[in-house]
Amino acid sequence: QVQLQESGGGSVQAGGSLRLSCKMSRWSSSRFCMGWFRQIPGQEREGVATISTTGVSGVYADSVKGRFTISKDNGKRTLYLQMNNLKPDDTATYYCGVDMNQFCLSDLEPSPYGQWGQGTQVTVSS
Repeated sequence: QVQLQESGGGSVQAGGSLRLSCKMSRWSSSRFCMGWFRQIPGQEREGVATISTTGVSGVYADSVKGRFTISKDNGKRTLYLQMNNLKPDDTATYYCGVDMNQFCLSDLEPSPYGQWGQGTQVTVSS
């Protein structure tokens, strides 16, 4: 079991930036997948960006391409999400998730991600 701790959420105006971080309690030498997902009350959790530990670049939802960048620091056991040019539609609770299956697909489907952080709120005002 791995614990995930998100940080970096907050309130910004449209056009602003935020950087989310997700610190993992442990890292694995085997390949696994990590991702950022978001959820609005009453709606299903949706994939924002994902990456595998062997991946060079991430997979992004169409709604965030060109604005968000996912990255990782293996030595710090930390996953990041740089969010630029934020829009009111980006308002949600953002969750970090991991899929420890070494054959994970690193796509945007939340169901394979079995471990989650507690979430961090991002609010973008117009």
